[in-house]
Amino acid sequence: MKASAAAVVRRAPSPALPTLAQFRAVPNLLTLMRLFLLPFLVIQIFDGRWVVAAVLFVLAGISDGLDGLLARRLGQHTKLGQYLDPIADKLMLSTLFLVLTHEGLIPRYVTVLVFSRDLGILLLSTLLFVTSVLRDFRPSLFGKLSTATQIVAVIAVFCGQLIGGRLTLSARDLLLRAVAVLAPLSAAQYAWIVLRRMHGTPGVATAAAPVQR
Repeated sequence: MKASAAAVVRRAPSPALPTLAQFRAVPNLLTLMRLFLLPFLVIQIFDGRWVVAAVLFVLAGISDGLDGLLARRLGQHTKLGQYLDPIADKLMLSTLFLVLTHEGLIPRYVTVLVFSRDLGILLLSTLLFVTSVLRDFRPSLFGKLSTATQIVAVIAVFCGQLIGGRLTLSARDLLLRAVAVLAPLSAAQYAWIVLRRMHGTPGVATAAAPVQR
């Protein structure tokens, strides 16, 4: 999962592809493959097969990088991919946080803060969108940093299980504390940006509607 995943949602969709044909676009097939890998990744974690789980996680990360590259090279920027890619990224990351918390590898308070942040942003964005108050939900600086830190923290958890060591575990704990700090900060920054734009930007309700990360 790339930290810049939010940038993907700003691609210009290709008008040449009908809805069903968009599922056959190579970048979208890679994104669907990433979703297909997720339950198997969860099963490997539950069974304690960390090497296999790490391989599946790496494959998911490679597919995440390739879909954006191929979309540009093949000119297959689709409306489906515009939403499917960030949804797949968020589903992968959120599921891993839940599973790793269940396994006792991520403190519960960290996952609660991450999910509270995501749920709050989702509810606020949905409310503003359906009421046509605001439809342009660009990612914030702290939002990008929060997502990147969550990804690196999950990688650190995997490394802790695979290689152990005091330094690795200390790095994991530090990253998880950073996640706990950045989650509410990014939510607060997002709310502040929304308030400023609502009160200071005329005609903003007619803007496009990329997904907030």
